[in-house]
Amino acid sequence: MITLKGVTIAKGKHYILNDITCTIKKGELIGLIGPSGSGKTTMFRALAGIIKVKSGQIKIKDKEQPTLEVSGYIGYMAQNDALYSELTAEENLLYFGALHRLKGKELKERVDKLLHFVDLYHVRKRKIAFFSGGMKRRLSLAIALIHDPDILLLDEPTVGIDPKLKLDFWQEFKRLKKAGKTILLSTHLMDEAEVCDRLLFMRNGKLSDAGTPEKLIQHHGSVDVAFLKEAQV
Repeated sequence: MITLKGVTIAKGKHYILNDITCTIKKGELIGLIGPSGSGKTTMFRALAGIIKVKSGQIKIKDKEQPTLEVSGYIGYMAQNDALYSELTAEENLLYFGALHRLKGKELKERVDKLLHFVDLYHVRKRKIAFFSGGMKRRLSLAIALIHDPDILLLDEPTVGIDPKLKLDFWQEFKRLKKAGKTILLSTHLMDEAEVCDRLLFMRNGKLSDAGTPEKLIQHHGSVDVAFLKEAQV
């Protein structure tokens, strides 16, 4: 479903991503972990086709990124919420749904369902300018899901979310995985990392380790916040 071969992205002489090679299969739920500044967000942006690689290759469903051909397959939730503050929550979803050629009853039903899912239906007529950070995160997830994509790229999707809603999100992620969706998400929370199928551990722009949570725990003794910040691998 997703293949990276020797992917390198640099800014001047500084390598943000350095020779990343990995494969993500259809239906996998993959956790991308690592300390801040390790290159996780850049990797998401490259996978989404927002930035070009300096060298190497990214393929989504055998199509090389960046290309508009695969945009309909991908739902991308960025770390920084890309919302229209002058529009309401409902209007934002209607707009992004229309970009994916949804319309009429199908679009309206999809919008209502997602607003209920992220617990924003009661404020659907409120402008985004008056939303809290957590509310914006919830709406950003709804937008990533609006077109029922095959691939979800979620950059820290549960930051600022209350515990109950976070549990609801994870139940949905598991349901989507069971339905054959491919999910790549970043997290600093080990309770989330430990329920992923596999983990990709990034450090200083490199993929320094990969495997099941059990494998990483066995290899390093623990997979916790202290490990992410301090371990040298």
